[in-house]
Amino acid sequence: MILVESTLGNLRDPVWQERVRLGTLDLLELEQWEAPKSRLRKASAGGIELAISLPRSAHLHDGDVLHYDAAANIVVAARIALKDVLVIELDAIETLSPTEILRTCFELGHGLGNQHWPAVIKGSTVYVPLSVDQKVMASVMRTHAFEHVKTRFAPGEEIAAKLDAREVRLLFAGADATPHHHHGGHAHEHEHEHEHGHSHDDDHVHDHDHAHPHAHPHPHAPVK
Repeated sequence: MILVESTLGNLRDPVWQERVRLGTLDLLELEQWEAPKSRLRKASAGGIELAISLPRSAHLHDGDVLHYDAAANIVVAARIALKDVLVIELDAIETLSPTEILRTCFELGHGLGNQHWPAVIKGSTVYVPLSVDQKVMASVMRTHAFEHVKTRFAPGEEIAAKLDAREVRLLFAGADATPHHHHGGHAHEHEHEHEHGHSHDDDHVHDHDHAHPHAHPHPHAPVK
């Protein structure tokens, strides 16, 4: 078991490109929900057991070098394929009246909450991970026809680079576990991702990240 407490670089770096060219690249394939975790145990494709124990302020990126066996010239690196992210830009509502801003934000929150989509807000931008087919998500946004709201899809890696480790965990860790609700349906299974990576073994690598990225407006809650 190899303990990884920090990365050694990235496969984009010339020094690691050269070592891979002359040696062997062994990939640690990570699912989208695994990648944001700072505590993780998993074997690489070549069978090397790794215990990831990064600082809470860090998270893995695609191509990060996790281990280097100089004798055998083996480079172990992370392979992460993050899905696209729905980007909702709210800059335009800043020019509206307070009442219009409240209405737009409430309607947007209600629409996303009905789909049980996790989301992260950064400044005036809302990020929603792809938890169902992209065409379905686009259809939902078109159906609601939110005024003064712009939407687009962007690569997950591009968005992850703009967020801190906590936000990346909130955005991606629970995305694959989110129930696939069909547009127009009302399946109310709740799948809240609690990152209790309790590995009961000699390494004691734990992840206690309680991610509750979305709230569902209650239809009978009083409006203050």
